Amino acid sequence: MKTLILGAAGQISRMLEDDLLEQTDSELLLYGRNVSSRLSGINSDRVTLIDGDYSELDKIKAALAGVDFVYVNTVPRDVQFVRDLVKLIEENGQARLIQANIPDLYEEVSGPFTKWYRQMTGDRIWEGPRRQAADVVEASKLDYVILRITWLYNQDGNTNVHVSQKGEPLVESQVTRQAVAQFITDLITGKADYHKASVGLGEPDTAWAKPSFY
Repeated sequence: MKTLILGAAGQISRMLEDDLLEQTDSELLLYGRNVSSRLSGINSDRVTLIDGDYSELDKIKAALAGVDFVYVNTVPRDVQFVRDLVKLIEENGQARLIQANIPDLYEEVSGPFTKWYRQMTGDRIWEGPRRQAADVVEASKLDYVILRITWLYNQDGNTNVHVSQKGEPLVESQVTRQAVAQFITDLITGKADYHKASVGLGEPDTAWAKPSFY
């Protein structure tokens, strides 16, 4: 099994890389700006570091060869890049796409959390480029999972997560990065079984709560 992580130096990506190395036998291709220096501490013969940015489509195309899973850690704002990436993965013919995004793509955030969340995001998510990027993925031929990840914080050992499906209200205000990384690992190993799905990720029992750092 081979997994390509785009945006490999981010916090969730780093946790995901550790989880995949510990829990799977997957070969990891870690792609991102200056990753050969930023991730130089990773010591595994299952890891390949690829320096590049999202404009270097030829380099991404080459990295996709033989890949089974693609995780994109960057929340999309460049809709054209998402179109280009989807086309490359479709041409690959086998890779599943796991794409990070944020809630309110479908105006699904509601209740007391709504005012705070929309003040923090500062725009109408369901009318902006993040939604447009999700529409591109959903209209594709890919087997995909879009992750609508609510407010993030770190807490070692806390991998509790509540998953809501598209069409359901999102009521949790926060989730740990550790839980998101483990959920992606579970998608890759088949322990979490979602296909052509947009799912919301939040922490159980934080419905309508303000994030702990607010």
